[in-house]
Amino acid sequence: MSLHDKNRQGSSGDGGDDDWIATFADAITLLLAFFVMLFSVSKIDLPVFEQFQAGLARDLGRREAVPTISILESQLEAIVDSLGVADAVLIGRDDQGLVLEFAATAFYRPGTAAVRPEARSVIQNVARALLTPRNSRYDIAVEGHTDDTPIITPIFPSNWEFSAARAASVVRLMIDQGIPAWRLRATGLADTVPKQPNRDAVGKPIPENRALNQRIVVRVHR
Repeated sequence: MSLHDKNRQGSSGDGGDDDWIATFADAITLLLAFFVMLFSVSKIDLPVFEQFQAGLARDLGRREAVPTISILESQLEAIVDSLGVADAVLIGRDDQGLVLEFAATAFYRPGTAAVRPEARSVIQNVARALLTPRNSRYDIAVEGHTDDTPIITPIFPSNWEFSAARAASVVRLMIDQGIPAWRLRATGLADTVPKQPNRDAVGKPIPENRALNQRIVVRVHR
């Protein structure tokens, strides 16, 4: 067989060692799409970004990859279920990360910023989950919210001080569990961001809505 015949035979095969080119081209295409996405948006939706990141890792590495935010969400849901406080704690997401909402009526004594003993374990367990190396990249912003019932006491001259003190009490508990102070922020928002209207159309208070508006919101984000 001549050298020409051998070359022609080799070129008509199944591709052999050249199969890697298609995989390499797929990888480059995925990377290009990734960078185009980063440059084309001004604000990244963290949960969506992590899902995209996990999909990219799976396609490139041919392995399963679960987004970190999803793992953390599952951990927190397991904590809430194990402690039997699902009625008092809501877990959701926004475009920056996870959002935990604690019902103030279940977490605090009325008119105080003192966390109930049975609620302390919830905050402590959440803090321990956020302290693990996997979750150390997240910052924690704690918001205190009240209803529109004014509070005027020597300790709390207004709902601003009241809501800030309740948020700070959560932050202190998390610091006690070992979370660095630089990862935390406490904010009092008084009654400026209600979930539901505090009063009806004629100005009559709505007790169930007021109870919903008394809450602590914990935002876990990059």
